[in-house]
Amino acid sequence: MSTTTRAAVVESGGAPFTLSEVVLDQPGPGEALVRMVAAGLCHTDLTVATGALPFPLPGVLGHEGAGVVEAVGPGVTSVAPGDHVVLSFTSCGGCQNCRDGHPAYCATWLPLNLLGGRRADGTSTISRDGEDLGGHFFGQSSFAERALVDERGLVKVDPDVPLDSIAPLGCGVQTGVGAVWNVLEPRAGSTVVVLGAGAVGLSAVMAAALTPATTVIAVDKVGERLDLAKELGATHTVNASEVEDIAEAIMEITGGRGADGVVETTGSVFVLRKGVDALAARGTLVIVGAPPFGTEVSLDVNGMLGGKRVVGLTLGDNEIQTAIPVLVQLVKEGKLPLDRLISRYKFEDIGQAVADMSGGRSIKPVLTF
Repeated sequence: MSTTTRAAVVESGGAPFTLSEVVLDQPGPGEALVRMVAAGLCHTDLTVATGALPFPLPGVLGHEGAGVVEAVGPGVTSVAPGDHVVLSFTSCGGCQNCRDGHPAYCATWLPLNLLGGRRADGTSTISRDGEDLGGHFFGQSSFAERALVDERGLVKVDPDVPLDSIAPLGCGVQTGVGAVWNVLEPRAGSTVVVLGAGAVGLSAVMAAALTPATTVIAVDKVGERLDLAKELGATHTVNASEVEDIAEAIMEITGGRGADGVVETTGSVFVLRKGVDALAARGTLVIVGAPPFGTEVSLDVNGMLGGKRVVGLTLGDNEIQTAIPVLVQLVKEGKLPLDRLISRYKFEDIGQAVADMSGGRSIKPVLTF
């Protein structure tokens, strides 16, 4: 049976989010109907809303949802009505990377999550006035009071943890955390540099503070965010607007050795290059920030011969059924203080949340329903 609900619809590229009544298809095989409690706002949502990516518009975005299961479709066994869930990305479950525990590199990741707007079989999940809308965004389209969600993107979580405090785990937070824990894997005494102190970067700072790394350097242009980074575990900060060269500033802090690991979250190829230049021998830079498709960066080839590595990353390379419950537990114990990043907005105020995020006034807006 279909469900009528209210969603934030983007009518065309560059148009604002407007609330509209939509109809959700009934849960099919491997799907669940979720009543949304909270949804984080991510830069990816804003990028798609501009029309910069070929997602079908009008459409419903949102990919950091959290809510309560209301109904399940045929074959769903991992969740049941009443379960509290965090919504994350979806995947096919059958390709080699999915079977190997790396669903963020699913062979069908782009059409299933970012570009397709429909289920894998081509059918639509959302309509309005009898016309299909772009939906199934990250297998969820959670900017709505109810969402039709792929089971593979649902993670059952501790019901004692407020859902509005953990919604960002679905994308941004797990990305920053995974860059540190799954790729850099700092050893005792390591130096970790985080370029950009937004939600992803500050998540990486918090993750680094929970490792044996002894030097954690946050780099940003905004002094208030650097102050917050220090409170969240950074041992040093670099204000990029106050130094001539951030690579030189990092070298000075590390006594000329450079960084063992760098997390690049800004999407700026200029900053990325500076991060590579600041690497120590055998150091690794993780690319998290995504510039426009087709963007290239130049590197000093001889400078790379010291064993430096540059690694791209999607969603922290996490297996969400394992990673997200651990992160929820860390939030519950106060070891991952996400509330320091979150600003809450009523769903009706999504336009203000977008404006505050775009203007740098909010690090991680979370919509509440």
